[in-house]
This record gives sequence, C-alpha cells and structure tokens, in this order.
Amino acid sequence: MIGLGTYSFFWQHSSEAPEPLSLPAMLRRTRDLGVGVFQVCDYLPILGYSAAELRGLRSLADELGIRLELGTRGVQQDHLATFLALAEVLGATVVRSMVNTADHRPTMPEAESLLRSSLPSYEAAGVTLALETYEQVSTPDLVGLIESVASPSLGICLDPANSVAALELPRDVVERTAPYVANVHVKDFAFTRRGGWVGFTLEGAPLGTGLLDYDHLVSAVQPEPKGINQIIEHWLPWQGSFEETSRLENLWNEQNIAYLRSKS
Repeated sequence: MIGLGTYSFFWQHSSEAPEPLSLPAMLRRTRDLGVGVFQVCDYLPILGYSAAELRGLRSLADELGIRLELGTRGVQQDHLATFLALAEVLGATVVRSMVNTADHRPTMPEAESLLRSSLPSYEAAGVTLALETYEQVSTPDLVGLIESVASPSLGICLDPANSVAALELPRDVVERTAPYVANVHVKDFAFTRRGGWVGFTLEGAPLGTGLLDYDHLVSAVQPEPKGINQIIEHWLPWQGSFEETSRLENLWNEQNIAYLRSKS
C-alpha cells in the first residue's frame, strides 16, 4: 500500500513553518490525497503525548481509514520497549528504526544482543521492527544482523538512496536486502554539480526523474504481493522561502503518489 509520513511533510511541520502542521493535520492531508498509510517517523513530540492524546490520534486515523506506522532510531532495549508500547496503543504493526543514534553506535554483536532481548515482545505483539538501510551501517552488515537474529518480527526498511553515501550502488542494496524487506521508503534522487562545477550535491527529485530504478526495486522486492507498504519521502532542498518550499513539497507528494499508482 502507498503511504505518506512525517518526512513527506518535512518542511511543513518543521520550525521553518509559520504554523507547523500537527499530526492530525498531516493525517487529514493524507486522507485528502487518497492514500491509506501514514508513518510517524522521527517525530519526537509523540513521546510527550498523553494516553488520551494517543487514543485520540488512533481514533482519528481509524475514522479517516488510515493505518499508522511508527519510526525511530536506535536498538536500545528500553527505547524499543517504549515504541512497542506506542505501537500497541496506535495499532501500528511496523516500527522502523536504525542501528545507530547520535550517541549510541553499537557493534554488530552488541546490536544482535540488544535485538534478541527486545524481539520476543515484538513477536508476541505482532509488530515488525524494520531496520533501515543507510550509510552508517553497510548493507552486508545489516543483512548479516538480520540473518543472525533470525526473528520473524525483524526485517529491513529499504531506502536505497541512503547507502549511496557509502558508495553502495542502489541496485546492489535492493538485491541484497530484498528477501528481508518489511517496509520501503520511496524517494528519487539525483546528483547535480555544485556552483562553480566543484563537486556534486546529492538531493531529491520527483519519482521517475532521478536515479532510482523503481521498476527494478518492485521486481526484486514485490511489495504489493507481499503486503509491504511504500512510504513516500523527499530530499527536497530549501527553496529560499517557506511558501515556495511547501508548495513544491505538496506538489511532489501529489506527483509521487500518481507515479506509484501508474506503476501498480
């Protein structure tokens, strides 16, 4: 299923926004765009929600016909327990995470030990933990971690754009992770020359206009037959003003949804 998330409205809920979008407002935008999944990802305010506010968010999502997912960073046992509790209240069956955080970078054996401690609770709750591909952990190491833990509730959140920074080819990342993918972050990307032709910038692009071989991703992962949700994200650079940046962000959401629908 196609979905949006907090990264789909990155600038509109950021501190740059004159009136930042709230989570309920993002859910209503998602409903208006006709998609049925929303991933609350790396959205720190949710940790301060009261029990009543969480129940209210779940009720709104149910009313709008939207399934919720969660996203965070880190594999510390207490942190994953916090997000499992949130997932159970919100009815989320996927929690995306990353191995590293800014202040915690476990070795692969340490990460394996932490995951083995947390995953029985995820398995019992029917919630999948999906670790994202990104440049700080090589794809072979991430796949090795998934294979070593070997839990039915542990998978990969595939984002082939992230690993470009580690000089991994997106096609290789897709093929190595395909058997373990439980969630997909879909965004296109392109290199552009920087001013003066010195160096390059890797930034976002509307789907179908950049370097992402989406047809290959779908062929390898088969998200629709496997029931894997595809969450639209952007690497949209600041456009000089909030008005122009938010206009383009909304346009990319519409264009990217249309692109994914044209491929289904």
